[in-house]
Amino acid sequence: MGNLKKIQTRYAFTFLSPWIVKLLIFWMYPLLYALYLSFTKYKSLGNTTEFIGLHNYQSIMVDPLFWKALYNTILYTLGSVPIATFFALLLAVLLNSKLSKFPSFYRAGLFLPSVTSIIVITLIFTNLYAKDGYINSLLQMIGLPHSEKGFLLETSTALMSVMAMDIWLSTGYYMMLFLAGLQSIPIDIYESAELQGANAFQKLIKITLPLLKPTLVFVLVIATIKSLQIFVEVYTMTKGGPLNSTLTVVYLIFTNAFEKTDAMGYGAALAYVLFIVIALFSYAQSKLVKNNG
Repeated sequence: MGNLKKIQTRYAFTFLSPWIVKLLIFWMYPLLYALYLSFTKYKSLGNTTEFIGLHNYQSIMVDPLFWKALYNTILYTLGSVPIATFFALLLAVLLNSKLSKFPSFYRAGLFLPSVTSIIVITLIFTNLYAKDGYINSLLQMIGLPHSEKGFLLETSTALMSVMAMDIWLSTGYYMMLFLAGLQSIPIDIYESAELQGANAFQKLIKITLPLLKPTLVFVLVIATIKSLQIFVEVYTMTKGGPLNSTLTVVYLIFTNAFEKTDAMGYGAALAYVLFIVIALFSYAQSKLVKNNG
């Protein structure tokens, strides 16, 4: 029996070894090396490393650009996550109901933006938001307030414009997750509630939402992590401008780590600070949803 267990263990590690090697090389090593770099001043041109202890972390606390980026990132998260989650849940409930016709067509159409290249989408929306873009032109035609420079070139509208695009982009993906959760709820529960005289709203409040809580927690956590790590949209559409109004933490990490020759350590420290922020947000969300359940 003992030899059989050893053989099974050996085979298990043999089959797992490619994944373990990949984990160590491409995940564990960069993670630990970045932690080491966060305590150093690394100069990429000369490939020299100077250990400076907690100096990078101390510099972050007094860096106005970091606080501006953190404010924009949290504002972006608090604005996009609840709205995208609400619309995703609403669409999922509607498409899962008996009232919807051609549900497969609408599911595919709503999910399509989620599998489209983010670069393509950002370029399209950059043109839509331009001074002579379709959105601005339409607002002018119907006599509504419009942007004189373009929505991405004004500090008051740039972040909201990127946020609106992201909500449109991600709602379909979260909707599919909610649909999977809805379709895992046994129909017998709804039929029993109907026999007791429950209406559609009561079934939604008393049955659907409580049983959908694990899916809701999952969607909120991944949506929050995605929003706190927002980068491609900012890099493609605004480069953090105008006047740092769309500067985010990940974009700040990128500019320090890869566009400067002596700030790789500072960028690594920023990345670990963001890791702590994401962990706190995710933990708080999980606790909040569970406690309210």
